[in-house]
Amino acid sequence: MKEFDQLYIGGAWVPSQGGETIEVVNPSTEQVCGRVPAGTPADVDRAVEAARAAFETWGFTSPEERRKHIEGIAEGLRSRSEEIAACISQELGMPIRLATAIQAGLPAANMANHVRILEDFPFEERVGNSLVIREPVGVVGAITPWNYPLHQIVAKVAPALAAGCTVVLKPSEVTPLNAFILTEIIDAVGLPAGTFNLVTGTGPVVGEAIAAHPDVDMVSFTGSTRAGKRVTELGAQTVKRVHLELGGKSANVILDDADLDACVAPGVISGCFLNSGQTCSALTRMLVPRGMQAQVVALAKAAAESVTVGPADSDARLGPLVSATQRDRVRAYIQTGIDEGATLVTGGVDPPEGLDTGYFVQPTVFADVTPDMTIAREEIFGPVLAIMPYDDEEQAVEIANATIYGLAGAVQSADVERAKAFARRMRTGQVNINEGGFNLLAPFGGYKQSGNGRELGRFGLEEFLEYKSLQLPA
Repeated sequence: MKEFDQLYIGGAWVPSQGGETIEVVNPSTEQVCGRVPAGTPADVDRAVEAARAAFETWGFTSPEERRKHIEGIAEGLRSRSEEIAACISQELGMPIRLATAIQAGLPAANMANHVRILEDFPFEERVGNSLVIREPVGVVGAITPWNYPLHQIVAKVAPALAAGCTVVLKPSEVTPLNAFILTEIIDAVGLPAGTFNLVTGTGPVVGEAIAAHPDVDMVSFTGSTRAGKRVTELGAQTVKRVHLELGGKSANVILDDADLDACVAPGVISGCFLNSGQTCSALTRMLVPRGMQAQVVALAKAAAESVTVGPADSDARLGPLVSATQRDRVRAYIQTGIDEGATLVTGGVDPPEGLDTGYFVQPTVFADVTPDMTIAREEIFGPVLAIMPYDDEEQAVEIANATIYGLAGAVQSADVERAKAFARRMRTGQVNINEGGFNLLAPFGGYKQSGNGRELGRFGLEEFLEYKSLQLPA
């Protein structure tokens, strides 16, 4: 049991002005595994005031000084990686083997990337008779999700600090415990007081207070499209910058020359089911030539049924969903798919055998899914794959783009140039070609209602900068 009874504001651990707490539930056991303060708008006011004061110092430090602090945070993340993995595995439910590589490994690597980015990032450049200066945007409110909790925190905090911004962080109340480990690391590094602040609490209370606060210059939010619209609405009242990374319904397009034995199983297991399907960029729609659907379905069925499901402390590939609410939501989508006439290939609404305790869902595959079906249009956020047949390449492009989202995608083909040509027609922020790997230095973000702005690499750093032109005499 991890219990935290204080927030981190102005360089010190302080009690919340509320007094209530939030329970964190282990989704494998359905037992309480931690408690954190339920912050209040008054706590947000204190944190923003501290961040505003600290900006007058941190915002004018040299890139080299900021780099040294970020290097210390990266080292702290590396040294406590086992603890971080165990913490996130417990509060999220991801099996510990995967949590070690992903939930602890990615944040440490991303923080270290910003050490290298700062070594030669051009904060100033000469353009004609102007000196163009890149300056920090100011106080940043970072509101982060529960599915990759520390990774998404670092994707905001690292570039914000590298840019010279100060931060008020509100992690998800569903998986907040890991944020306290990061805060302990930051505290030990010795950032100027108020540079980083942690206020835990719910979205409607703490999140909305941050988004609406007149002294917050920018909000960086990752979460659902519905919540992102609310953040945008609140941020617009003070015309602050709003950066959004939202939902997805990404298409994995298998062209007629693809090696099915090589691409179908990874597309199911890693592309769609990773983190029990709780991934915004999950490849949840598999588009296949109609004449090849039967072969693809057989391979997808075998892949899904090979996936082991179990609690976070097991050797399973898939853990539970994060909460009872999420489990019930996903099961409802599965029932909707059945009711609307999709062919249930494997899985279903019943819990996996022997797993009556915990928020588990069977890995599920549907075939004969049409673009008008709910499971083809809405983000399910669970281990549910929709196989969708198409008649020709033009129709495949149309189906791939027939969604309000545009976060990710994939194309499989024996001809890489053909795959690249298809990928250029997809209205989405990133496309994997033949199982191309995730790149922490490439821009990540979406088109359409998947958000605006980009994270990761130098592209993510640029989101936290303002441009100033000094017009010099000839």
